[in-house]
Amino acid sequence: MAKEKKLVEAITSMEEDFAQWYTDVVKKAELIDYSSVKGCMIIKPAGYAIWENIQKELDQRFKETGVENVYMPMFIPESLLQKEKDHVEGFAPEVAWVTHGGLSELQERLCVRPTSETLFCDFYKDLIQSYRDLPKLYNQWCSVVRWEKETRPFLRSREFLWQEGHTAHATAEEAEERTIQMLNLYADFCEEVLAMPVIRGQKTEKEKFAGAMATYTIEALMHDGKALQSGTSHNFGDGFAKAFGIQFTDKDNRLKYVYQTSWGMTTRLIGAIIMVHGDDSGLVLPPRIAPVQAMVIPIMQHKEGVLEKAKEICSSLSKVCRVRLDDSDKSPGWKFAEQEMRGIPIRIEVGPKDLENNRCVLVRRDTRQKLEVSLDDAAEEVTRLLEQIQKDMFERAKAHRDAHIWDAHDYEELKEIAGSKPGFIRGMWCGSQDCEDRIKEDLAVTSRCIPFHDKETISDVCVCCGKPAAKLIYWGKAY
Repeated sequence: MAKEKKLVEAITSMEEDFAQWYTDVVKKAELIDYSSVKGCMIIKPAGYAIWENIQKELDQRFKETGVENVYMPMFIPESLLQKEKDHVEGFAPEVAWVTHGGLSELQERLCVRPTSETLFCDFYKDLIQSYRDLPKLYNQWCSVVRWEKETRPFLRSREFLWQEGHTAHATAEEAEERTIQMLNLYADFCEEVLAMPVIRGQKTEKEKFAGAMATYTIEALMHDGKALQSGTSHNFGDGFAKAFGIQFTDKDNRLKYVYQTSWGMTTRLIGAIIMVHGDDSGLVLPPRIAPVQAMVIPIMQHKEGVLEKAKEICSSLSKVCRVRLDDSDKSPGWKFAEQEMRGIPIRIEVGPKDLENNRCVLVRRDTRQKLEVSLDDAAEEVTRLLEQIQKDMFERAKAHRDAHIWDAHDYEELKEIAGSKPGFIRGMWCGSQDCEDRIKEDLAVTSRCIPFHDKETISDVCVCCGKPAAKLIYWGKAY
């Protein structure tokens, strides 16, 4: 029992120290390891399997909207990066540079891509000549490098995995439609697959992507009440097109600039899954994203027929879910603790007494509820239970988020909430960046988004300066 107890005790309680709890979970659940390259992480098989499922689901959804995958170089010439002034200034502090090739100094420095807008623009300027060439709907799966000062596994690292979509359109209306379409795709994915409720909205001018005309975002609330930007979609207008000379001959035989969009999601989604659903025993994975959805654990597997029946159950369930058999020589208690640590949605226990009664025991990871079922009905019950767990996890996360949304009507109320209540704060805003800067500097909260669907007016004046205001904003402390 000592070893079994130690596995769970290795995780710090989230109420005691949430940051340490998070680090313990990603390490003990073997999602990542630290590398000898400072600020860069090794994604282990258990962590990468989650990313593969994210990638598979998103890629399918992208392709259903007409998107095709491409791959761009990882190096960007400095002269190319300099073509869009706002863009380069926005990324300058985080850029890593290559100055030598072998023993020779390069004639021009190469940037290791922090993002690929400039590469796509350089590609588009020769590829697009006529309205018949439009739209271009491309995406790439790759890694990018941003030289972050402070790093945390999945949430912020110097190299991370992501997808970046880049599209070009003939009209501003088409570009705006695509920008919103992809944001809604992200939001639906988070809610339907990750069981993670999000708020959809627009970033302020201060917080928008460097070089964009408008940035749209989905914001999720973690268990500790901090926000996490979980996906963004940017409308570039024709700004990049003018900087790079991306023109086409339209139907009216006039030369025009294209309108572009860009949108992305990253491995920080794995961090979001951990912080939205995890508990003091480790991961709690939503079934639709879990690499292993059910773990069959034989009890007293040395007894006649037990291991054989466990293998039979595993074979039967493989037709309806992602299932695995733990037939290692560890004790059942250790196996239970390990299954909980890894967040596997369902545990299936089968022992000698179960064989006698033609039954097995299903145990939910999210609630630890036990259910005895006939072996004849196991596949049907597991299928039903996985859907129920998925639904219940979303409802719990939504209830937690909704219980941590506060309204502030003036600066004193905003200050009191920011200092004592974790979560989102709704407040009216006059639109002045001075007010936005003051709130960030004084209260350490940032504007998260101007919501699409929440049009309620909770007062007539700005929460900061008291001047007339018409925009409702979600504020919060964020990762």
